[in-house]
Amino acid sequence: MLAYRHAFHAGNHADVVKHMVLLYCMDYLQQKVAPILVVDTHAGAGHYAPESRLVRDKSELNTGLGRLWPMKREGMPQLVRTYLEAVAASNSGPALTCIPGSPLLIAQRLRDRDGLRAFELHPTDYPHLKETLSGFGRRVSAEKADGFERLKALLPPVSRRGLVLMDPSFEMKSDYNKAMQAIRDGVARFATGCFVIWVPMIQRFEVERFVRQAASLPVGEVLVISLRVRTSLADGLGLMGSHLIVLNPPFGLKEACEQALPWLVRQLGQDASAGFNLNHPSEMRGSKRRPAARASAPSKKKGG
Repeated sequence: MLAYRHAFHAGNHADVVKHMVLLYCMDYLQQKVAPILVVDTHAGAGHYAPESRLVRDKSELNTGLGRLWPMKREGMPQLVRTYLEAVAASNSGPALTCIPGSPLLIAQRLRDRDGLRAFELHPTDYPHLKETLSGFGRRVSAEKADGFERLKALLPPVSRRGLVLMDPSFEMKSDYNKAMQAIRDGVARFATGCFVIWVPMIQRFEVERFVRQAASLPVGEVLVISLRVRTSLADGLGLMGSHLIVLNPPFGLKEACEQALPWLVRQLGQDASAGFNLNHPSEMRGSKRRPAARASAPSKKKGG
């Protein structure tokens, strides 16, 4: 299914939590000299203009980055501040003219010895992705391919140090099984690798099953990071928030999230159900104690 475009949801609340965790994982892995390989299985176009039709017609930017961007950086949790600084590196001035997607954020942070393999199947997004990454040299590549299928062949990296970001749309129920199989294959080949998997917080049985399956994978540790920004729509549909499943999470990530998530609930929460959780998404901490910051247009899906 190629109807989904990352641009529909660029910069929304899902992007914020996903990218702040991604950057923390990269920075931690880069503390050692050995090169790292980063694999972005569903990369999108790489960057997005806030005034483009696909972004402008959606109100989701203002549920995440659009709300945080004008704020003063002082007093922000470190995870959020690092993310906003990375976004600023893609913009030439105080105005938000570029919303960087995960492949651009990754490429900007690579050292000369590191590498990025980014995959995108959409026939419109892939040329933009290739252009976005064209200036980063041979260590960075964009490929028009199914990231689920290509991941297996790339693991383990030669250096045995790597990071996998898996961020599919999950619009089709079959994506849950495809994603889980790709993760199992990846873990079988690279059990010590860091995997960051985005999962929508929606009222669907497949989500609960996916999280349970991921928590039982044979890795050293699994951290489930959940941010809820609103209740479901009257029909039970719509994106309520995000789950991030981190396999082999870096040291200190959980503590950093404990500082950032309550702050994000206050800033991005849209109603009284907003809350967060670490490790067990079925019970959202803080949903009654942390009122929403202000109302915002409802979000239906994720970001790019």
